[in-house]
Amino acid sequence: MSSLTERPTKEEYGGHFGTYIDIVPEGNIVDILADDLKATSEFLSDLPLEKAEHRYAPGKWSIKEVIGHIADTERIMSYRLLRIARGDNTPLPGFDQDEYMKYVDFDAYTLSDLIENYISVRKATLSLVRGLTDEAWARTGTASNTVMSAKALAYVVAGHGLHHIRIVKDKYLA
Repeated sequence: MSSLTERPTKEEYGGHFGTYIDIVPEGNIVDILADDLKATSEFLSDLPLEKAEHRYAPGKWSIKEVIGHIADTERIMSYRLLRIARGDNTPLPGFDQDEYMKYVDFDAYTLSDLIENYISVRKATLSLVRGLTDEAWARTGTASNTVMSAKALAYVVAGHGLHHIRIVKDKYLA
């Protein structure tokens, strides 16, 4: 079985990352990321504009903020994936998503700009992962005080996006 179709083992990640990894479907992770790019961008493009700034409860992010958060997190996770895949053993710090949100006004963006941003970020992730060798996929490093493999980080990227799109479907559009 190819390393691209083998799920990361529990030794390849820790902490809350399993929440995201567990929801990724079976299959080739590169294909999953590519298929999700198509499905998510089509879903977001079909959103009614009047829903884009909707919050399902006080203090919750708008759909625009969720889209921005997905792209920001994918950038960070892909950067971690790059460094680990290239053999960089420097421990990589965590980040506070709420602090990031304090310094950006995603609601000021157009929905189409946020979708374009998401697409650009995912295409960059795909460009990175398509060129990785089996050895690079298996390399481990430390991110957020947790040992992570490059492969596990690709699964986190996929699962994090899936997680948030499910929330949008279940709580924002229900």
